[in-house]
Amino acid sequence: MTKKLDVITIGRAGVDLYGAQVGGRLEDMGSFEKYIGGSPTNIACGAARLGLKTALISRVGNEHMGRFILEQLTREGVSTQGVKTDPERLTALVILGIRDDTQFPLIFYRENCADMALCEDDIDEDLIASARAVVVTGTHLSNSRTEAAVLKALKLARKHGLRTALDIDYRPNLWGVAGHGDGESRFVESAKVTAKLQASLHLFDLIVGTEEEFHIAGGSTDTLKALNAVRAVSAATLVCKRGPLGATAFEHEIPVSLDEGQSGQGFPIEVFNVLGAGDGFFSGLLRGWMTGEDWPTSLKFANACGAFAVSRHGCTPAYPSFEELEFLLKRGVVRPDLRNDAELEQLHWSTTRQRRVDGDWSTMRVFAFDHRVQLEQMPGYTLQKGAGFKELCLKAALRVQAGKPGYGILCDSRIGRSALHRASGSGLWIGRPAEWPGSRPLTLEPELGSDCGTLSEWAREDVVKVLCFCHPDDDAAMRSEQEAVVKRLFEAARRNRLEFLFEIIPSKVGPTDDRTVASLIHQFYAAGIYPDWWKLEPMKTAAGWRNAIDAIEAHDRFTRGIVVLGLDAPEEELSASFEVAAQFDLVRGFAVGRTIFGDAARSWLAGDMTDEAAIEHMAQRYERLCRIWNAAREKAREQAA
Repeated sequence: MTKKLDVITIGRAGVDLYGAQVGGRLEDMGSFEKYIGGSPTNIACGAARLGLKTALISRVGNEHMGRFILEQLTREGVSTQGVKTDPERLTALVILGIRDDTQFPLIFYRENCADMALCEDDIDEDLIASARAVVVTGTHLSNSRTEAAVLKALKLARKHGLRTALDIDYRPNLWGVAGHGDGESRFVESAKVTAKLQASLHLFDLIVGTEEEFHIAGGSTDTLKALNAVRAVSAATLVCKRGPLGATAFEHEIPVSLDEGQSGQGFPIEVFNVLGAGDGFFSGLLRGWMTGEDWPTSLKFANACGAFAVSRHGCTPAYPSFEELEFLLKRGVVRPDLRNDAELEQLHWSTTRQRRVDGDWSTMRVFAFDHRVQLEQMPGYTLQKGAGFKELCLKAALRVQAGKPGYGILCDSRIGRSALHRASGSGLWIGRPAEWPGSRPLTLEPELGSDCGTLSEWAREDVVKVLCFCHPDDDAAMRSEQEAVVKRLFEAARRNRLEFLFEIIPSKVGPTDDRTVASLIHQFYAAGIYPDWWKLEPMKTAAGWRNAIDAIEAHDRFTRGIVVLGLDAPEEELSASFEVAAQFDLVRGFAVGRTIFGDAARSWLAGDMTDEAAIEHMAQRYERLCRIWNAAREKAREQAA
């Protein structure tokens, strides 16, 4: 059977609520960041970021948190074929905090949770057979029902020739040997737990744990004695994690000193958060193990991934992409607090920012109805009518989208708030403007606050869009002022993990040529602004587009791409501009507004067009532009073939 997957992980799947405040008691934390969590879930995501094809076997609840896990796994590239939705139980929840560099309080909410209902019937033989390896984590050996599911998976793994691995992942309170308030505890002696683990250790080719975890697996607090006890019942390669001393692998007999095992390069970094570091370590180890690297190289990967994890907030969000891992291995550690390494953090963001469940960014057909002044100046406009019209725009967009990928909207919250909120979860890409319309020098919408603090209230799927009227010939004062505003907004967007779309229009300021836009792109990157998206006015020549794209790729080869704006041009002009732009793959599509909605808005606000007629009119125009773009792209590809 063809092996479609590299690794399947089995066990916990929950939601982590991480205290956003650092340096205080969990009791005093006032806000929390929401991430997916659970050791096997983290490992599956971390390994997927490193280029392995992974899947998770677990259960989630039939509620919002369960759906969040399923959607986020898909965004991370993890197959959810083996994740069952439990109609009776809630998704597991963990509340965590960072007190200091040694204390990381956490509370597990796992009473009768969904993933602990995993049973033998949830183990699909075809799914197991489609993989090269199965990874089990220790918690699911603590309960007879979940243990039976794990043992079935391991039996099938042996039948179909898979590698097997165990992350001991000892959490005393999840084994019932510590109380609810002891979630941070990593070791409590228990002969019962040791016996349960030792009954299964012979089933694995690889066993990974900290020294304390090998203590529980081996039944001794002397690490060498514990490793020898494990070796007595298992021929697996044993990888012992030793904190700041790195990790050591033992393929055969246990030597008289831990230092005599195989080790990999370590990384001197500042410890910020140890929670999830072991899962990051295991992800890196799997990358080496599954691609045939030797143990020193695999341990180097693992140590590096663990270093990323302990330097950042959260578990899965902290793990690196393979591009990021390669970069660190080549360049080395420049500063020990990796989360404050600007170059590294930009690479981390740009290579791990999955947002769309379908994952398709190749085409962006965006209906832009974020206009404010243009609507307010039309006869018959009132705020109530404006809001109503934008809901009609959304209905037109959804009619054209019809559940397909590659469609989006630009919508404001000052007039279009109801439409903006209704669009959430529709599958549309959603951009939201931040600039005060027509301002030069650039001014932001007052609702953002002087520090852009209200971005914390935006839905995470919203993309921050800002339009700047600028030109390479701007004087130093204008240039500096506008750069400062864009930089402040960009940094606030990044703090809130919101993507950033930057629109520049030089033609409204001064004459332009084939170098104008490229010059501006270089200028804003030099100011430390790295847009996820660029929105550019149509350029008449291929040279203009080539220069702009070369400028972007010189600074950020992982940018999402470019969309072409419309400037209220008639369809004929847009069609001509699309033909030029579509020659370049980095130009993903268009973001056009008044060409689609202008006539309908004037007629509807004047009372000369019904709701349905306005929706149909805009849907037809939007659909026509989509066809024009698709045809231009197809023509460009045929010519390039």
